[in-house]
Amino acid sequence: MQVHVEDISSVQKKITIEIPAERVNAEIEKAYAAIQKKAKLQGFRPGKAPMQLIKRTYSDAMRDDVMRRLYQETLYKAMDEHKVEPIDSPTIESDILEPDVPFKYSAVFEVMPQILLNEYTGLVVNKETYVAKPESIDSELKSMQENMAQLIPLDADAAIENGNSASVDYSIAVEGSPEENSGAQTAEVEVGSGRLIPGFEEQLIGMKSGDTKEFTLDLPAGGDETEPTGKKGLFTVTVTEIKRKELPELDDAFAQQFGEYDSMDVLRAKMVEYHEKHEKDRIENEFKERIIQALIKKNPLDVPESMVKRQLDHMFENLKNRLKSQQMSLEMMGLDAEGFRARFRDDAIDKVKGGLLLMALVEKENVSVSDEDLTAHYEKIAAGNPEMLDRIKEYYSSNPNAKSSIISEIKEDKAITYLIDHAVVTEVDAEQLKAA
Repeated sequence: MQVHVEDISSVQKKITIEIPAERVNAEIEKAYAAIQKKAKLQGFRPGKAPMQLIKRTYSDAMRDDVMRRLYQETLYKAMDEHKVEPIDSPTIESDILEPDVPFKYSAVFEVMPQILLNEYTGLVVNKETYVAKPESIDSELKSMQENMAQLIPLDADAAIENGNSASVDYSIAVEGSPEENSGAQTAEVEVGSGRLIPGFEEQLIGMKSGDTKEFTLDLPAGGDETEPTGKKGLFTVTVTEIKRKELPELDDAFAQQFGEYDSMDVLRAKMVEYHEKHEKDRIENEFKERIIQALIKKNPLDVPESMVKRQLDHMFENLKNRLKSQQMSLEMMGLDAEGFRARFRDDAIDKVKGGLLLMALVEKENVSVSDEDLTAHYEKIAAGNPEMLDRIKEYYSSNPNAKSSIISEIKEDKAITYLIDHAVVTEVDAEQLKAA
């Protein structure tokens, strides 16, 4: 048997194998003999049909059987002998198998790239400086206040003002397209919110309960209020009720509605603490992504397409699950599977590159995970719950695969910490970071 191994790229190899005619003939005869024992041909008892008839009738089945067996018996042996480790199923191309002729085929498959980790210390990376933003707390409190607002019906002679909520009945007649006309509908409109098509809310200002008004507006395209269709709609609107928004006072009674806070001071302090943690976590996560990008830039490599595909599949499933938990869908975001893969392909490639480079760093620096590391990780997951901590320890001790996954995760975190500890880090404000 002749074997030739060829590098197509740094992540793709091709093995060409030629099997001598003598072995091909032996395998063909063996296949026909097995077929003859089971063949059911009219006029013959099973196993008694003449070989000549068997060969004429079952030549295609013989070829499938022999080629499959030759692949199984020669390909993986050749890979083992030449120390080739594929990471995906091979794509096979072959000659037509014929008696008395050597059988030649080739297998193309992907392999892990050889990673030469040359530059991983002294990476130059910017990090956003944390800046407390009291206005963010004020804005969040304002939003909470809006959510707790009550709508108080106004007298019949009251006219709509900005900030009022109006109950309306309306219909639309589309100029030149009667098939698009809308029948009577009802809506609750927060006047001044800017949530409806341009001009609609403004037309309501000054109307009173029971008033009817007609006005014409440009219709947007497909729900995109920035792109007009060129069509105009005649709106007929009747106001049925007007309410004013009554905001609760931001006092201790307001804070107590959220359960565990005795006063506004306690609520605000907790919000400041949460906001600071949230912002610092965001800054740290973005900084880690930035340092991985710096590592990729200094250590370019090709990545196997099969790994990119798996990463995209993983990202796609995660997105679907997140959207489902929020009662949303891909369609609501204007995405489908194909569009998602096209849009996020570069992100997937970078994630694969980053993962491979971090694995190489783990090996190069002999990063290990101690029992103390595992315990600290379990405690982090348990978040101070002793009963949960016991269950977590029991779960991972009885699930080797899950424990192995956690160990890999901890090693990757340690590799990132190594990069940070050996990087040249400059703290800059958010605007400087955007401009960089």
